[in-house]
Amino acid sequence: MPKPFLSVIIPAYNEEKRLPLTLIDIDKHLSRAEYSYEIIVLNDGSVDSTAEIVKRFGNIVKNLRLIDNQENRGEGAVVRQGMLSAKGNWRLFLGAHNSVSIDHFNKMTPYFSAGGGSAFGRKESYDVVIGSRGKRIIGGPGNLIIRKFILKGPWDTRCGFQCFSEEAANRIFRLTRINRSAFNIEILALANFLGFRIKEIPVKWAKHKRFRTSFKNLFSTFFDVIKIWWRLKKGKYQN
Repeated sequence: MPKPFLSVIIPAYNEEKRLPLTLIDIDKHLSRAEYSYEIIVLNDGSVDSTAEIVKRFGNIVKNLRLIDNQENRGEGAVVRQGMLSAKGNWRLFLGAHNSVSIDHFNKMTPYFSAGGGSAFGRKESYDVVIGSRGKRIIGGPGNLIIRKFILKGPWDTRCGFQCFSEEAANRIFRLTRINRSAFNIEILALANFLGFRIKEIPVKWAKHKRFRTSFKNLFSTFFDVIKIWWRLKKGKYQN
């Protein structure tokens, strides 16, 4: 297909129950869009029928393709893989659980930079536009530490609804190293480090029962944040 305006990247691990409705919702909105698009689902070594479902939906959902990884590598790894294999002028990743609906993408476009190939009227130019669930939800002490040491600016570093221009995606995701836990934080820290302007827009977040924050996950995130800080300080993120 010709170069699309938008690439939608969906990391999926054992999402046989939630993914069908997500694909239907995305198709419903994008099939009416005036711009071209592609939808990429990255199976992260699922042990259920996630990959088979995507294959079946290939005959229903326009411009859908599957990247089927046989081993589980982590959400950060497959988001990186998707961003670097996508072809779109703009590259959006969102969760297979559809906590933020694709219709929020229309709220992002007025902020897109001309370099990203935008055909929309611009307010200000940004190469990274991310969803934010509000300070009430994400303004805890951990986030304050992140903002102080490695990422001044964005409040919501963990919202799984983030969009990048082609240039930003190619430069940022070639440098990312974290595959799990704090991969979102590393992405935005690198965007800031490389000089890309980041815009937050408010999004409506639908909670799901599977979301859990364990002590192990918090512990892992803390050490990942230290790694990010150290790599930035020592100049370890180099092309």
